[in-house]
Order: sequence, then structure tokens, then C-alpha cells
Amino acid sequence: MYDCWIDLNCICIVLDIKEKYDFLKGEILIIDKPLGWTSFDVVRKVRKAIKNKLQIKKIKVGHAGTLDPLATGVLVLCTGKKTKEIQAFIDENKSYNGIIQLGSTTPSFDLETEVDKEYEMKEISSAQINELIKFFSGKILQIPPIFSAKRVHGKRAYEHARKGENVELKSRPIVVTKLELILIPGDRLAFKINCSKGTYIRSLARDIGDYLGVGGHLIELRRTASGNFHLHHAMTIDEAMKRIQS
Repeated sequence: MYDCWIDLNCICIVLDIKEKYDFLKGEILIIDKPLGWTSFDVVRKVRKAIKNKLQIKKIKVGHAGTLDPLATGVLVLCTGKKTKEIQAFIDENKSYNGIIQLGSTTPSFDLETEVDKEYEMKEISSAQINELIKFFSGKILQIPPIFSAKRVHGKRAYEHARKGENVELKSRPIVVTKLELILIPGDRLAFKINCSKGTYIRSLARDIGDYLGVGGHLIELRRTASGNFHLHHAMTIDEAMKRIQS
């Protein structure tokens, strides 16, 4: 029954269609980030389209919360003077749907890297799932992934990781407001979560696997909301290009 509330491949539409945009004065664009794109890929694509449309050399465009290349979903973009409001959007809670593969781990905690360890699976009871939800709800401490953009000794953590260098990342507090977990076929956990800014869902997947004693890594992730912006507010990249060029 898990698929009744988790749809990682749904197509989003725009409900609030504007006749005309003022990108210099400032606009908020809600994009459904495609799989395989970085958040900056989206920013770059939108910025180039706006510059071509307005025949200008520069315009500010920024996003309000990074999504990994292997994640999809709500990405809030601000243009022009609206970029001054980006931090307020970054500070908002985020919501995600996703799937965790149990029984194996990867260095990046997701599918970016190959499996480095496999575990013997054991039966997981509903009582364990309920205990797990309680344990990972509320204010908790989380260690970011080594394959992340966190700065360590003046470089991004992933730069150290890709060179095989060991670096220690400090834990930091996050808040999980809502967490739902459902065990699904294939030794997987489907989840829904609402959490504070700066939460690494990949780290949560690792920690859940550790808690259950079977390892785990993230295999699918979709951001369903960023603050008050939801998937039904989002437009695809192609739709955004048409809006900008119209």
C-alpha cells in the first residue's frame, strides 16, 4: 500500500500561471528539478534563458536549498531583487519522500558510489519501526556525509573524500517534525519526512540502517515541499523555459 502516498515519478503542473514576469524586479520560480541535474545546473539554465529574453548581460538568480543530483522535486529559485529573500526560504522546513535500501552501505550514503559493505538481513518488526520513528523524531544530532559540500580545512568535504582523505565532520542539531516509515518488498523502507534546514537525508538513511543493524543507503529522494511551496506549485524545466520565453 506504500505506493498510495509515495510517487517518486509524478509529473507536476503549475497552478498559478502569470501572464508576465518581471525578472529584474524579482520573481520566485518553483522548479521540479530533474534527476541528474545539480541545483546550479537549474540556476544556470534559468539565468541564461532570462538573459537571452531580456537581452542583458547580467541578472541575479539563486536557489533556496540544494538538492543532490540524484534527488528530484521542489527547488525554489529567486531572480533579481527577490534574491535578497533567499535566506528566508532556506530557513524554511523541507519535506521529502524517498526509499532506503537496507542490507548494504555506500561511502556517499546513496547511489553516487558503489556498495562497499553488505549485511545479512534480519526480520524487522513493526515494533522496531515504531521505535525507530520515535528515536529519529524531534531534535537530534546528525553527522553530514563525507560526500557533501561542507567545508573542511578550506575545501569541500567531497574533495577530500574523492581523494581518499579521511576528514572528521562534526555533528550538528536538526529537527525532524514528522517521520513516516513503511517496510516494502526488497528489504526497503519507504519514508515521508518533514525536517529543518540543513538535514541530510542521506545521513538519515545511513543512521537508520545503523540503528537496525543491517546498514542502509538512500536510493530515491523527492522533495515534495520547501516551506509553503509544494509540488503542485512546481513547473518542469521545459515549462519554465516556455514561461520565460513567452
